Amino acid sequence: MPMRPLGKTGVSVSIVGIGGFHIGEPSEQEGIRIVRTALDRGINFLDNCWDYNDGKSEERMGKALRDGYRDKAFLMTKLDGRTKQSAQEQLEQSLRRLGTDRIDLVQIHEVIRDSDPDRCFAAGGCVEALVEAKKAGKIRFIGFTGHKHPNIHLAMLRAADTHGFAFDTVQMPLNVMDAHFRSFEHNVLPVLVEKRIGVLGMKSMGSGILLESKTVTPVECLHYAMNLPTSVVITGCDSMGVLEQAISAAISFKPMDKAEVAALLEKTRAAAAEGKYEKFKTSEQFDGTVKNPKWLETATI
Repeated sequence: MPMRPLGKTGVSVSIVGIGGFHIGEPSEQEGIRIVRTALDRGINFLDNCWDYNDGKSEERMGKALRDGYRDKAFLMTKLDGRTKQSAQEQLEQSLRRLGTDRIDLVQIHEVIRDSDPDRCFAAGGCVEALVEAKKAGKIRFIGFTGHKHPNIHLAMLRAADTHGFAFDTVQMPLNVMDAHFRSFEHNVLPVLVEKRIGVLGMKSMGSGILLESKTVTPVECLHYAMNLPTSVVITGCDSMGVLEQAISAAISFKPMDKAEVAALLEKTRAAAAEGKYEKFKTSEQFDGTVKNPKWLETATI
């Protein structure tokens, strides 16, 4: 399994990572099997979130990490809480569900509002909770995620600079259509590379919606994201077949030349123009905290 450095953290992570939401969709036994098989095959990056499947995803991952599997994993989860108190409470719940006393990476989830940067860094905001948790040894690294607009990511990075804070990672959509519309690749990725922040690519297939365009295959989607300066490309695996596809794509990946990249982008240009297939940018379909605003304030699902 190819490995890459996670920014300047000193940690190496697998080129592909397992998405936490999708392991909550099959049976519990199958979800556990997917996680353990991935770890046995050399994938070490595990994604999750406090709110995925009402906490079921974290619980399943916690069960999968028993019997010595925790030592094989670089474990990440996300928190919705914007206040210090809600973030602290959610973190404690995540620690219990995941069955661990330390999470490798915790990220502020769904930074998708113009108000999020100021709110996260405000006195009594969630950043305070994460900094304290890191000092207490409950987490190793801190990052943030978002899928709505690159300008919000850039505002979050500016807010960090203003407060003398440095994120270890940033998670964002990176795919064959993003390059054509509200592009995180063009606008945010160069900043992360310059700052040596770990780049976590997500939505390489947009939960399968990109494939509905009939312009690209799953492996082309994964290889395109892997060809960018990503530390890891996180992909949802709800079956053993999809997991095997991800492993095969990681092992078969070879750097693409400019002509190959140009050809792939040309195939997707027309379909990508207005964000029709990147619904996470253009609709609220994927905005869990918009549907459940209470998650930003409390630790109740």
